[in-house]
Amino acid sequence: MAARDVLKNLNLFVDGRGYAGQLDEYNPPDLTLSTEDYRGGGMDAPVAIEMGQEPLETSFALIAYDADALSTWGVAEGSSVPLTVRGALESYDGTVKPVVHRMRGKITSISRGTWAPGQKPTLTITMRPDYYQEVHNGTILHEIDVENMIRVVNGVDRLAAQRAALGL
Repeated sequence: MAARDVLKNLNLFVDGRGYAGQLDEYNPPDLTLSTEDYRGGGMDAPVAIEMGQEPLETSFALIAYDADALSTWGVAEGSSVPLTVRGALESYDGTVKPVVHRMRGKITSISRGTWAPGQKPTLTITMRPDYYQEVHNGTILHEIDVENMIRVVNGVDRLAAQRAALGL
Protein backbone atom coordinates (compact mmCIF):
# COMPACT_ATOMS: atom_id res chain seq x y z
CA MET A 1 0.00 0.00 0.00
CA ALA A 2 1.37 3.41 -0.97
CA ALA A 3 0.65 5.39 2.20
CA ARG A 4 -0.64 3.77 5.36
CA ASP A 5 -1.84 5.21 8.69
CA VAL A 6 -1.07 8.85 7.91
CA LEU A 7 -2.17 11.24 10.68
CA LYS A 8 -4.79 13.47 9.04
CA ASN A 9 -6.35 15.25 12.01
CA LEU A 10 -6.46 15.39 15.80
CA ASN A 11 -8.39 16.72 18.75
CA LEU A 12 -7.44 17.44 22.36
CA PHE A 13 -9.35 17.08 25.62
CA VAL A 14 -8.00 18.61 28.84
CA ASP A 15 -9.80 17.64 32.02
CA GLY A 16 -12.75 16.51 29.87
CA ARG A 17 -13.05 19.76 27.87
CA GLY A 18 -12.61 19.53 24.11
CA TYR A 19 -10.39 21.94 22.16
CA ALA A 20 -11.43 21.24 18.56
CA GLY A 21 -10.45 24.18 16.37
CA GLN A 22 -8.18 25.61 19.08
CA LEU A 23 -5.31 23.09 19.04
CA ASP A 24 -2.29 24.37 17.13
CA GLU A 25 0.06 21.43 17.78
CA TYR A 26 0.65 18.43 20.02
CA ASN A 27 3.96 16.78 20.96
CA PRO A 28 3.41 13.21 22.18
CA PRO A 29 5.65 11.85 24.93
CA ASP A 30 8.87 10.21 23.81
CA LEU A 31 9.23 6.69 25.18
CA THR A 32 12.90 6.32 26.16
CA LEU A 33 14.54 3.55 28.14
CA SER A 34 17.25 4.53 30.59
CA THR A 35 20.31 2.35 30.10
CA GLU A 36 23.79 1.90 31.50
CA ASP A 37 26.68 0.39 29.60
CA TYR A 38 28.25 -2.70 31.14
CA ARG A 39 31.38 -4.45 29.96
CA GLY A 40 32.61 -7.33 32.05
CA GLY A 41 35.64 -9.52 31.67
CA GLY A 42 35.58 -11.58 28.50
CA MET A 43 33.32 -9.10 26.69
CA ASP A 44 34.63 -7.27 23.63
CA ALA A 45 32.15 -4.41 23.91
CA PRO A 46 29.65 -3.12 26.44
CA VAL A 47 25.99 -4.08 26.41
CA ALA A 48 23.17 -1.71 27.34
CA ILE A 49 21.47 -2.76 30.57
CA GLU A 50 17.98 -1.33 30.99
CA MET A 51 17.58 0.63 34.23
CA GLY A 52 13.97 1.80 33.90
CA GLN A 53 12.80 4.60 31.70
CA GLU A 54 13.21 8.32 31.30
CA PRO A 55 10.45 10.65 32.55
CA LEU A 56 7.51 11.18 30.24
CA GLU A 57 6.82 14.70 28.97
CA THR A 58 4.22 16.02 26.55
CA SER A 59 3.14 19.45 25.38
CA PHE A 60 0.45 21.08 23.30
CA ALA A 61 -0.19 24.56 21.97
CA LEU A 62 -3.55 26.31 21.83
CA ILE A 63 -4.42 29.44 19.91
CA ALA A 64 -7.04 30.24 22.55
CA TYR A 65 -5.98 32.03 25.73
CA ASP A 66 -8.22 29.65 27.63
CA ALA A 67 -8.89 30.20 31.34
CA ASP A 68 -9.82 26.53 31.87
CA ALA A 69 -6.50 25.36 30.42
CA LEU A 70 -4.58 28.00 32.38
CA SER A 71 -6.22 26.85 35.63
CA THR A 72 -4.70 23.35 35.29
CA TRP A 73 -1.26 24.62 36.35
CA GLY A 74 -0.34 24.30 40.02
CA VAL A 75 -2.89 21.69 41.10
CA ALA A 76 -2.43 20.31 44.62
CA GLU A 77 0.20 17.64 45.22
CA GLY A 78 -1.35 14.22 44.68
CA SER A 79 -3.80 15.60 42.13
CA SER A 80 -3.45 15.16 38.40
CA VAL A 81 -4.91 16.54 35.20
CA PRO A 82 -6.37 14.12 32.62
CA LEU A 83 -5.37 14.69 29.01
CA THR A 84 -6.66 12.83 25.94
CA VAL A 85 -5.54 13.31 22.36
CA ARG A 86 -7.45 11.59 19.58
CA GLY A 87 -6.07 11.25 16.06
CA ALA A 88 -7.50 10.05 12.76
CA LEU A 89 -5.12 7.91 10.70
CA GLU A 90 -6.00 7.49 7.04
CA SER A 91 -4.48 5.13 4.49
CA TYR A 92 -4.28 5.62 0.74
CA ASP A 93 -7.15 3.14 0.26
CA GLY A 94 -9.44 5.39 2.38
CA THR A 95 -9.36 3.28 5.55
CA VAL A 96 -9.55 5.45 8.70
CA LYS A 97 -8.31 4.21 12.08
CA PRO A 98 -8.39 5.97 15.45
CA VAL A 99 -5.31 6.49 17.60
CA VAL A 100 -5.80 7.68 21.18
CA HIS A 101 -3.28 8.92 23.76
CA ARG A 102 -4.63 9.02 27.33
CA MET A 103 -2.55 10.59 30.07
CA ARG A 104 -2.76 12.05 33.51
CA GLY A 105 -0.15 14.02 35.31
CA LYS A 106 1.05 17.40 36.46
CA ILE A 107 1.11 20.53 34.31
CA THR A 108 4.67 21.74 34.83
CA SER A 109 4.80 24.84 32.68
CA ILE A 110 2.69 27.31 30.77
CA SER A 111 4.32 29.46 28.13
CA ARG A 112 2.23 32.36 26.90
CA GLY A 113 4.48 33.06 23.93
CA THR A 114 4.94 36.50 22.45
CA TRP A 115 1.98 38.82 22.12
CA ALA A 116 1.88 41.13 19.12
CA PRO A 117 -0.95 42.85 17.28
CA GLY A 118 -2.02 41.01 14.15
CA GLN A 119 -0.16 37.84 15.17
CA LYS A 120 -1.72 34.51 16.16
CA PRO A 121 -0.74 33.86 19.79
CA THR A 122 -0.01 30.40 21.18
CA LEU A 123 -0.45 29.12 24.70
CA THR A 124 1.96 26.19 25.17
CA ILE A 125 1.29 23.82 28.05
CA THR A 126 3.76 21.15 29.18
CA MET A 127 2.82 18.11 31.26
CA ARG A 128 4.79 15.37 33.02
CA PRO A 129 2.46 12.34 32.83
CA ASP A 130 2.49 9.66 35.53
CA TYR A 131 0.16 7.56 33.37
CA TYR A 132 0.22 7.08 29.61
CA GLN A 133 -1.75 4.80 27.31
CA GLU A 134 -1.58 4.57 23.52
CA VAL A 135 -4.41 2.77 21.71
CA HIS A 136 -4.04 2.16 17.96
CA ASN A 137 -7.24 1.04 16.22
CA GLY A 138 -8.56 -0.51 19.44
CA THR A 139 -5.30 -2.27 20.42
CA ILE A 140 -3.35 -1.07 23.46
CA LEU A 141 0.24 -0.67 22.25
CA HIS A 142 1.68 1.01 25.35
CA GLU A 143 0.41 1.51 28.88
CA ILE A 144 2.72 3.04 31.46
CA ASP A 145 1.62 3.57 35.06
CA VAL A 146 4.64 4.95 36.88
CA GLU A 147 3.18 4.87 40.42
CA ASN A 148 1.97 1.27 40.12
CA MET A 149 5.11 0.03 38.29
CA ILE A 150 3.25 -1.12 35.19
CA ARG A 151 4.73 -1.02 31.69
CA VAL A 152 2.65 -2.85 29.09
CA VAL A 153 4.13 -3.14 25.61
CA ASN A 154 1.91 -4.76 22.97
CA GLY A 155 -0.09 -6.68 25.59
CA VAL A 156 2.84 -7.81 27.76
CA ASP A 157 3.48 -6.24 31.17
CA ARG A 158 7.27 -5.97 31.15
CA LEU A 159 7.41 -5.23 34.90
CA ALA A 160 5.08 -7.97 36.20
CA ALA A 161 7.94 -10.28 37.26
CA GLN A 162 9.73 -7.43 39.05
CA ARG A 163 6.54 -6.50 40.95
CA ALA A 164 6.11 -10.15 41.97
CA ALA A 165 9.74 -10.35 43.13
CA LEU A 166 9.22 -7.21 45.22
CA GLY A 167 5.93 -8.39 46.70
CA LEU A 168 3.98 -5.58 45.08
